[in-house]
Amino acid sequence: MRVLSTKSIYHGKMFDVRVDDLIEPGGVRARREVVRHGGSVVVLPRLSRDKVLLVRQFRYAAGRSLWELVAGGIEPGETPARAATRELREETGFRAAAFRPIFQFYPSPGILTEKMYLFEATRLQKGVAQPERDERIEAKAFSLPELRQMVSQRKIQDGKTLIGLLWLFGGMRKAGKHRPSGRHLPS
Repeated sequence: MRVLSTKSIYHGKMFDVRVDDLIEPGGVRARREVVRHGGSVVVLPRLSRDKVLLVRQFRYAAGRSLWELVAGGIEPGETPARAATRELREETGFRAAAFRPIFQFYPSPGILTEKMYLFEATRLQKGVAQPERDERIEAKAFSLPELRQMVSQRKIQDGKTLIGLLWLFGGMRKAGKHRPSGRHLPS
C-alpha cells in the first residue's frame, strides 16, 4: 500500500476524519475516508457465574437508551487493561480483582481505525460510580437466561455487547479457539 496524499477534514475530542488517496495492495487506486480513533475497551463484568452487569444510557446516534457492556475510550498513554479498570469503576463503581483479556476486534474496519479490547472482569467489589459529567448511567445485573432472552428478542442492539455476550454464551469457548491466560491486573 502507498499513500499518495492525506487531507485532514475534522479534528475532534474523540476522533479525527481524513481523506486519503492511495494505491492499495494489488494496484487499486482509491480514495478512502477514514475515521481515526485511538481505540476502546469493552468490559464484561461477572457478578457471579450466572450474573452479568450491564449499563443503560442514552445514545444520541441511536436515538434511544441501550443496554450495553461497560465500555469507553483508551486515553492517551493508557494501556487497554488500565482503561478497562478505569471504565468499570467510572460507570459502575465496581472494582475487579481479576481481568482476563478475551480478544480484540475492529467494529467497522471499512471506515474506522478503532480497535476494541474485550475483557472479562471477575471477583467484583462494590464501590461508588464516578460517571463523566455528561453521562447518565443505570447499572443492572442480569442472569444468563435473561440475557439470552434479551438477545433472542433483539432487545440488545449494541454490537460490542452482542459480541461479548455471544462469547460468554459459549460460541468461542465451545469451538476451542480461545484459551486466555486469566491474568490478574491491579485495579
